[in-house]
Amino acid sequence: MEQPVYLTQVHKVTQLLWWCAGADAHFLSKSPMQDRVKYAGIGGIVLCTGLLACFSGGFAFYTIFGPKNNAIHDSFSWGALLGSIIFGIVWGLIILNLDRFIVSSTGKGDGTDKVTWKEFGQAIPRIIIALILGFAISAPLEIKILESEIDSELSAYQKEYAEKLNTQTDILFKQKVAKLEKDKKEYEKKLSGYEVELKVYDDEIDALVDRQQTEMQDKRAYGFGPVAKKMQADIETKRAEKEKFIKLKSSEVGAWRKQLNFADDQINKNADDLRQAYKDNETRSHGYDGLLKRIQISHEIGGWIPWIIFGVFLCIEMGPIFFKMMLNKGPYDYMVENYNKLRQVEAGVVSESLLYESVNGVMHMEKYTYLDYETAKAEREEKMAKQKDLNKQIIEEWNKATSKEIKDNPSKFIKSNDQA
Repeated sequence: MEQPVYLTQVHKVTQLLWWCAGADAHFLSKSPMQDRVKYAGIGGIVLCTGLLACFSGGFAFYTIFGPKNNAIHDSFSWGALLGSIIFGIVWGLIILNLDRFIVSSTGKGDGTDKVTWKEFGQAIPRIIIALILGFAISAPLEIKILESEIDSELSAYQKEYAEKLNTQTDILFKQKVAKLEKDKKEYEKKLSGYEVELKVYDDEIDALVDRQQTEMQDKRAYGFGPVAKKMQADIETKRAEKEKFIKLKSSEVGAWRKQLNFADDQINKNADDLRQAYKDNETRSHGYDGLLKRIQISHEIGGWIPWIIFGVFLCIEMGPIFFKMMLNKGPYDYMVENYNKLRQVEAGVVSESLLYESVNGVMHMEKYTYLDYETAKAEREEKMAKQKDLNKQIIEEWNKATSKEIKDNPSKFIKSNDQA
């Protein structure tokens, strides 16, 4: 089917804006310029809201899932960027669809440029939704606008948090080192006592050897005599005792040396662990870079600026709702109403406007008549009425026939007690 001439004369951008406003391009193309401009303006606001939501959602996604680093040092991730673009587009389309539905479902109230309390009350659910959407859109853009100030403040928070973590790490490592030093001193003391005992054996052996040499020097003319032999036996005995003592203590001393070496290794390794812990603390402090913290900082340092930004986006989000309620009815609205009523009549539905006087004043109500239902109802009622007349006539005729038969042959209807 060919497109009407009047519709092809409308620019594609204008048609897009009408679509965003939830308006019917078919009737707007026949409407005066005033109606065209009204709905193009409303559609432009809805479209801009969707675009802002796209940027806002993408930035929020990148802030949450992007690489974490020092706030004053830029970092980049292609994966996070691609995910942010996809999420931003999807989020923008969601907001655009919601705003389009909100605007298209908002009526014009009484058709005047005044917003009455009744109209405002009817619009409260849509206003609440717009309020929530306005905050969801403005918060990420707000922290992007104040990014430099937020980064500076956030860097100080990260540094303070890293120092706090380092202080806790120092306490834990000092406790660990103190225990290792205590164990080391204990094993060194045991090994020192073992060395002292060995020195006692060595001193006794050396003393015996010195006495033997002195004895042999004084009596070298007699050779290696009985006294020297006895001294040699004493020396061998002492050496055997030393060897026996070494064998007896060997396993225990070996365990002490292993524990001492392990303590030394742990103390040396502790310095490397401490440096690694400092790096881990710095990484953790960089993770102190979430969306919530940035929003908190923006409200702490921004003063009235975040609220002004929020108010601007709130006006953008809620503006179309109030604009729709303040629009005067024009040719477009009457054409749409006429079309809807024609479709209702074709569907067998007729509406009628009625005014009722109540304690609250004059009330306007719509009465709907469903023609197919009313026709079927009337046919059914007529059929039931005719059936009722026929049944009545049948009963009358039966009554007449029965009465005549009773009169002509009463014995047929009379029974004696024996027959009963």
